[in-house]
Amino acid sequence: MELGGQNAADMISEQRPISLLLVDDEATLREPLAEYLVRQGFVVREAESAAAARSVLGEFQPDLMLLDIMMPGEDGLSLCRHVVESRGLPVILLTAKGEPTDRIVGLEIGADDYVAKPFEPRELVARIRSVLRRAGRDSAAPMDDEHFVYAFEGWELDPLKRRLTDPEGALIAISTAEFRMLKALCDHPRQVLDRDRLLDMVQGREAHLFDRAVDNQVSRLRRKIEVDSRNPELIQTVRGGGYRLAADVARIKRPA
Repeated sequence: MELGGQNAADMISEQRPISLLLVDDEATLREPLAEYLVRQGFVVREAESAAAARSVLGEFQPDLMLLDIMMPGEDGLSLCRHVVESRGLPVILLTAKGEPTDRIVGLEIGADDYVAKPFEPRELVARIRSVLRRAGRDSAAPMDDEHFVYAFEGWELDPLKRRLTDPEGALIAISTAEFRMLKALCDHPRQVLDRDRLLDMVQGREAHLFDRAVDNQVSRLRRKIEVDSRNPELIQTVRGGGYRLAADVARIKRPA
């Protein structure tokens, strides 16, 4: 694996350092990769196992996790599910698997992307930047007075802070994938968005392989925002078409 490549100025804005947690039990890959990422301007913490990663997360808040699937003890898919559901943390899976099964499972439980080993480190950096842009955590994202929230039927989605609050003002835990899905629907209220378009907007690379991920994320969102998820009124299914947010959406300015 070559560790040469573009410099930090070419790869990522230096307005705000991006922090990463790299979880891989192979020290021969993890350590040189961490050094490369640091040279690209990232703040990097390492963990050799899922247990070590959980410990690091107790006192370190990364912007994104790079996570190996195959590890002794708790595997990467289990840890991925935990951080997605409890923290909404963006995750890129690192996998040596030739078959797509683990990748599909990973994407369905909320991972944002995957990179198959062996990989070119420059490609990984590009994918990190892409995931952070989709998750609204790009270091170049503006932090100004134009901050707004989406408001619909008493709900509010804050695209800057990535927070969802219910009509009573309670904070609702939301994963990165669920956030992107709901934001896409809020950007196009009352419009029918078919699965292909939704996948392009929220999943990215090779999304056509993972169309089940759309249905899974919509189901999860419904359990969080619908009165009765089995009879949804807000996120409606359009037969033969896709999904639509059946509500008017207002953009309300808030202090940044």
